[in-house]
Amino acid sequence: MDRKFIEGKVSVIIPIYNAEKYLRKTLDSILVQTYKDIEIVLVDDCSNDDSANIIKEYIQKYPEIVYFLQETNQGAGAARNKALELATGQYVAFLDSDDIWYPNKVAKQLELMKKRNCPFSYTAIEMIDENDNLLKNKRNIKETCDYKYLLHNTIIATSSVIIDRTILGDFRMPLRRGGQDYATWLMLLRNGCIARGINEALVKYRISSNSLSSNKFKSIKQIWEIQTQDEEINKLRVCLNTFRFIINALKKYLGE
Repeated sequence: MDRKFIEGKVSVIIPIYNAEKYLRKTLDSILVQTYKDIEIVLVDDCSNDDSANIIKEYIQKYPEIVYFLQETNQGAGAARNKALELATGQYVAFLDSDDIWYPNKVAKQLELMKKRNCPFSYTAIEMIDENDNLLKNKRNIKETCDYKYLLHNTIIATSSVIIDRTILGDFRMPLRRGGQDYATWLMLLRNGCIARGINEALVKYRISSNSLSSNKFKSIKQIWEIQTQDEEINKLRVCLNTFRFIINALKKYLGE
């Protein structure tokens, strides 16, 4: 039986693991959104810091927060999938527990999605460090992204994504320890869907010293595994895709 989603509601999906340092800033950036029909779905992946107490503090003030504690630590993909199960909104937006949204982020994306009849949107980002200092100004993004383009360019930042589930369905992320976001975007674009981007930095993406995504070699390995295993693309083509990915990454990080 198909699930019924609440029309117009945006469910913000946030996996939580030892997020006490930045969690308040992240939650506050949602609560000040100009678009107000929002619920916040927090799935705690067995944090051992003060994250749970911070969340309890917010729940007392904000009834739009849904909280779930995992029985065991299962990784961000499993936490996001549980949040997707709990989410009631037509739209799901992804946000990592250390990133920050600009106040008009959700409103601008929903305006684009309705105007272009588009079920998948993303935005440009700017990068900040662990102390909120700006590391990189906005990197320009392509304002359309299809499956073929995504095979050699990971331009879609997880904390910028909003998806309309009434069009793309009640999906779940592939369960892998790393790269589950990239694998999900490929899965959703595989059948001809085109994602639309806003070339404006509406997300502050935090680069931390222990960030999984900071290891570029690991990212290349994940792309290889996802394309050969999840997408079942032949290895010669994946070699070409990976080479193009490396060239595009070098252009982004050295050419700006």
